Parts: sequence; C-alpha cells; structure tokens
Amino acid sequence: MTLTSDVTVARSGFAPLVQQIRAHGLLDRRRGRYAWLIGLDLLAYGAVWVAVALTGVSWWQAVLVLPAALFTTRLYFIGHDAGHGQIAATRRANRLLGLLVGNLGLGLSYGWWTDKHNRHHANPNHQDKDPDVSPGVLVWSTDQAAGRRGAFTRWFTRNQGRLFVPLLLLEGINLKVSSVRYIVGRCRRGDRRGQAWVEALLLCAHFGGYLGLLFTVLSPGAAIAFVLAHQALLGLHLGCAFAPNHKGMPMPGPGERWDHLRKQVLTSRNVRGGAVTDWFLGGLNYQIEHHLFPSMPRPHLRRAQPLVREHCRLVGLPYTEEGPIESYVTALRHLDAVGGGAKAA
Repeated sequence: MTLTSDVTVARSGFAPLVQQIRAHGLLDRRRGRYAWLIGLDLLAYGAVWVAVALTGVSWWQAVLVLPAALFTTRLYFIGHDAGHGQIAATRRANRLLGLLVGNLGLGLSYGWWTDKHNRHHANPNHQDKDPDVSPGVLVWSTDQAAGRRGAFTRWFTRNQGRLFVPLLLLEGINLKVSSVRYIVGRCRRGDRRGQAWVEALLLCAHFGGYLGLLFTVLSPGAAIAFVLAHQALLGLHLGCAFAPNHKGMPMPGPGERWDHLRKQVLTSRNVRGGAVTDWFLGGLNYQIEHHLFPSMPRPHLRRAQPLVREHCRLVGLPYTEEGPIESYVTALRHLDAVGGGAKAA
C-alpha cells in the first residue's frame, strides 16, 4: 500500500504548476541524498541505544531519553517519506523500507498508518472523509462539539485547547496501541497474502528488542520510567511536527467540491523557518508543497516553495505561512474555539 500520488493534473490552475515543478526536476528521486540522510539517522539512533546499554542504571538515563526521542522521531520522518514513495524508485522498495523502519524499527504498523494517512491526503480537513479530523478524544468543529454528551465529556471538550499538549505525551503509546489493534484485527479476519502476519512478526521483533534491551540493562522500575518518558517525548515531538499543519484552516463542508489545487492549498499551513526548522519538523513545515506533491522528495520541498507561492499569487489563492510560535498558537486557539460549542450540548 502506498500513499496518494500526484493526482488530478488536469484540474483548473494546477497543470501549469506541475509543468514548472517537473521542468525544475523537483519530482526526481534523490536516492543518494536519502542514503546519506538515512545512514546518519540510523547511526545516531543506534548510538543512543548503545549508550543506553553501556551506561546501565545511572542518572545518565534521564539525559539519554531526550536524544532517544529526538532520533526516534527522525525514523518516523523516514517512514513517512517511504510511505509517500519519495525515497526509492519502486513501490516494492519503498514498502520494504517502510516495513523495516515502521514495524521493526518503531513498532508502528506501516499498513495501518499508510491507509489512514492516504485518506487524510485525499481529503484534508474534510469532516466526513479525513480520519485526522473525525471526532474522538478531541473535536475539530463546532458541530462535533455540539454533539458531545455527558458532563465530563463536555468539560473535557471545553478545555481541549489547554489539554492538547498534555495529550500529546500519550501519542507515542497511542500509535503503538492503534498499530497492534489494526494488525490483530487483520489477522483475525484472515489475510490470504500474509501481509498482516509479516507486519505482526516485525512488530513482535520490535517490542522484543526494545523492551528486552531496556529490561536487561535497567532495573524494572528504571526501564518502565525510561519507556514512559521516551514515548511521552516522542509524542510531543511528533505533535510539534503535525499539529500546526491543518488545525485552524478551512474545513470543506459535505457538499463542497474543491479541485486538487484549492483542496490542498486552502486546508494547509506552512511553518516559516530555516534549516533548523526543516530538520526538526522533517520537512513537514512545507505542508502546502507536500500536499500538492506528496511524492516530491523532502530535499526538494524548500526549492519548490517559491514556485508554489508565486503560482498561488497568480491564481488568487491565499498562501498561508506562519512562524513556529504563531502556528501553534493558531492551532490551540482553534481547538479552544470549537471546544466552546460543547457548552450548549
């Protein structure tokens, strides 16, 4: 399973932009650059776990949990790029890389995540079609908030803006729980091609290696504390990368039909910054460019930005770009504003 490719070229206003992007070679693969990038990320990731094994039970564990979360997130970015077919030339190679990085390296089901993320890319911010804005623990629109029932649920929804950051501390564990539930469900329903069983074996290998290492070199209490802190910081970092991208942007109504260019540009927000921002957010700060061209290699997103921004100016589309702090504030204010709809429920 691969993620949504660059579709709908023959839509109003999009074809000229595609021609410019292709003329600049920005859809060409950067296999050498990715080999270097993946090599550095794996080297840093492995070095952290070697340090964890060598230091054993000591106060250094409190220090090592931070780089462990930081470089684990780097692998999430690699898995994301593989899912979009940005890295290798073939679908099979990208899937293999996604399985190794996601299931084996991270304990994240590649099949579950690509299915979910593919639907998000096809209809970003659409309440009925985008799983990222379907009502769950949080709500994303006043209509969803108005449907909340129960005193605690309404209180939680009214305060979801200030609870959002604490909730991100649970996201690392939530991704793993969702992955396991998905794979168990696939295996129980039957899997003739054996893909779910492959994912299940890789997940078991990940959890065996991850927990086995920690419970071998640390005391049980220290190992549990490391796991909780590692997953909490991981969830926070992932939230910093994903939260500003669409929250607070327009949400298409059930009857609205937008062409590809408008659907992707109007619902997305870029985060302004330089090389440090690019590295910390894994290129997802160029959310508009990424959504317009999902298979564009990460190293090309910065080069594509001026072309996309100018094209939006020519066709009269607003191009939203905010600084890091401003983008997070906007997202949190949106959550707070829509959560207020629960008062009338």
